[in-house]
Amino acid sequence: MTAAGADDLARHFLLERFDEFLTLEQGTSARTNEAYGRDLARLAAWAASQGVREPGALQPAHLREFIYHLKDLGLSPASIRRGISAIRTWYRFLLAEGVVTRDPSARLETPKKWRVLPEVLSAAEVDRIIGAISLDERLAFRDRAMLELAYGAGLRVSEWIGIAVRDVLLDELVVRVFGKGGKERLVPIGRKAAGALAIYLRELRPTLERGAGEGTLFLNARGRPLTRMGAWRILRKYVELSGVTKAVTPHTLRHSFATHLLEGGADLRAVQEMLGHADISTTQIYTHVDREHLRQVHRQFHPRG
Repeated sequence: MTAAGADDLARHFLLERFDEFLTLEQGTSARTNEAYGRDLARLAAWAASQGVREPGALQPAHLREFIYHLKDLGLSPASIRRGISAIRTWYRFLLAEGVVTRDPSARLETPKKWRVLPEVLSAAEVDRIIGAISLDERLAFRDRAMLELAYGAGLRVSEWIGIAVRDVLLDELVVRVFGKGGKERLVPIGRKAAGALAIYLRELRPTLERGAGEGTLFLNARGRPLTRMGAWRILRKYVELSGVTKAVTPHTLRHSFATHLLEGGADLRAVQEMLGHADISTTQIYTHVDREHLRQVHRQFHPRG
């Protein structure tokens, strides 16, 4: 952008008057004024690129997209927090001056409130982890069935270790799950998960059951229901054997399940139902993950990315 263009934007977005407001009425330091000025000049330039050339035309959706733009630029959370603070202070000034009649920045989330997801696995990495289970392992059938189900149905670890044998409905390719608050839902499973479960139920579980299984699907070597810690140890073992270097927890499999469905074009409400989320806003976080994935793909492969 030319110097003349930058001056024009500064005038349209009242940046000089805002600088005076900071100095004379807010008493902020010259350093803060300079930082806020840079932040708002960046916003003005981005807004102009979107066809918005005055403060009153900016909508909440514009500001949310601008924050994603800052993330794409690689700015630190601290820098983004400062940028949001600059925008909010700027809108207080605009409201006081009567330039705008509403504040679209009121519900902007700061980075400390952003929900951070564990790293998502690629489908190939999931295959590597499950493929690391060797038939030489005494409990290989259990371990394979457990990981196929955890990823194939997107279950919480408490759900997959709590499933009862009677809740596995192989003929219908679904499992009955009792989630948070004891809420029941039916979750579809694929043929790989169903096949692994069928082999485990036929070949291994009867040999583990010694009367202490309590009808639970997954048992440990002593025939008792598998614990949460036991499930963690099993997953960690195969992650290490697979050579996958990402930090993988049971919840990573659930996040990967949801992300892969959305990347494949699944309906958000269908994913909400499968995950057992009471509020769709909880599921919508995965659209943010998907959006970041698309941005990365675009940057990597588009000639002007």
